[in-house]
Amino acid sequence: MTSSDIDPQSRFLQFMSRKGLNTTSQRKAIAEVFFGLPGHHSLEEFYREISRIDPGIGQTTVYRTLKLLCEAGLANEIQLKDNITRYEIANPNAHHDHLICARCGKIVEICDPRIEELQKEIAEKNGFKLFGHSHNLYGACPDCRDKNN
Repeated sequence: MTSSDIDPQSRFLQFMSRKGLNTTSQRKAIAEVFFGLPGHHSLEEFYREISRIDPGIGQTTVYRTLKLLCEAGLANEIQLKDNITRYEIANPNAHHDHLICARCGKIVEICDPRIEELQKEIAEKNGFKLFGHSHNLYGACPDCRDKNN
C-alpha cells in the first residue's frame, strides 16, 4: 500500500505525527471540512464553514491548518487576479489549470495534455527545467455572457 492509497485525512495525521505536531480535534475538524468541500475556497469561506461546526475554532487556527495541509502536499494555494488566496485539494497525479470568469469568479478546472506538453517544450527551448506552474485563463463564463445578451 502506498501513501496515496491512504485517505487524505489519515495522510494528514501521519504528516503531523512525523513533524511532531499535536493532532488536535480542531485540526482534525478543519481537515475534515477541507476534504469534504471540493472546489476552490478562500480562508474566509473555510472559516465560515468551520464556524458552523465549531464556533470555538479561530480564523488563525484555520489559516495555520490550511498551511499545514499545503506543506503536507494535500492542498494547493491558488493566487488569482483578485489577490485572494484560495485552497484546493491537491492531486499530484492529475495536474490541471483554471478557466476563471472575470465577472462572477466561477472557476473551471481544465486538463489538456497539449498544454502540458507545450509548456515543457517552451521551457526546454529556453533552457529551463520546470518545477511547477500555474496557468489561469480569464474570460467570461457562459452564464455571464448570456446575462449581457
